[in-house]
Amino acid sequence: MATTWKEQSFVRSQSVVARVVAGETLIVPVRAKVGDLASIYSFNGTGSLIWKLLDAPRTVAELAMAVSEEYEVELPQAEHDVSEFLSEMKAVGLVEVPAAAVAAAGD
Repeated sequence: MATTWKEQSFVRSQSVVARVVAGETLIVPVRAKVGDLASIYSFNGTGSLIWKLLDAPRTVAELAMAVSEEYEVELPQAEHDVSEFLSEMKAVGLVEVPAAAVAAAGD
């Protein structure tokens, strides 16, 4: 049974370093044990909330609910925004599907 995007779990990549500086979350990818300073990412409040929640596997639906509640945004809009944000983060390697979820999908 295929998992829909909304049901897919995501977690922070283990190959990044994150710090909060002046209220913004800064993400630095680590390649070959060295920080890639040419690829620093900065998240605003919404992105920082999502990043904080991704300390454990979360679905798009769970993240959207948190964004909707925190910022008083309609849930469908939050789901759309969270989906786009996660898609972009996955494309650049900042988030990944947890290994347990990948193994379960292969069963």
